[in-house]
Amino acid sequence: MAEVWLIRHGETEWSLSGAHTSRTDISLTDHGRVRAEELKAYLKGKKFAAVFTSPMQRARETCKIAGYGDVAVIDEGLREWDYGIFEGKTTKEIRVDHPNWSVWKDEIVDGEPVEHVGERADGVIARSLAAAGADGQVALFAHAHILRILAARWIGLPATGGSLLALGTGSLSVLGFERETHVIKSWNREFEE
Repeated sequence: MAEVWLIRHGETEWSLSGAHTSRTDISLTDHGRVRAEELKAYLKGKKFAAVFTSPMQRARETCKIAGYGDVAVIDEGLREWDYGIFEGKTTKEIRVDHPNWSVWKDEIVDGEPVEHVGERADGVIARSLAAAGADGQVALFAHAHILRILAARWIGLPATGGSLLALGTGSLSVLGFERETHVIKSWNREFEE
């Protein structure tokens, strides 16, 4: 049966600090590059029916280091959630002015509603399944929130269901099937130095 492999980009300065990063285009840290090398070693040149990546540098760099830069296709649907006025701020910083704020529950001022991110994820799922065919595997290189939302949508949850799925930098997760049922086959596999 078809599988969708979710690969979160390696560490950046902002992911390390917990700052919300969507449209700010930053590169990986040295540690993030090491994690991408560890992904490459784990994948060992694995062949995918298709490889899609977010257009953002951190995802493309992870994809390239992991060995798939030459075959990857940019998919705009894999852009990270647009955090609007909260871009570059940590939850702790946001809560100074907005107590108990949650990206999953509160309005994203000048940004993107979570339901819209879910619709983008649905489009990525459809394109991935079309590329995979009956039994192929597709790799997606992207960001924490979009991948968490995509996994939630895969198993039939609303986009906010992504709040239940933690996802580390440089991690690998696999979505697949148990007979005709969409399942999470493995989640948040992290690679250590």
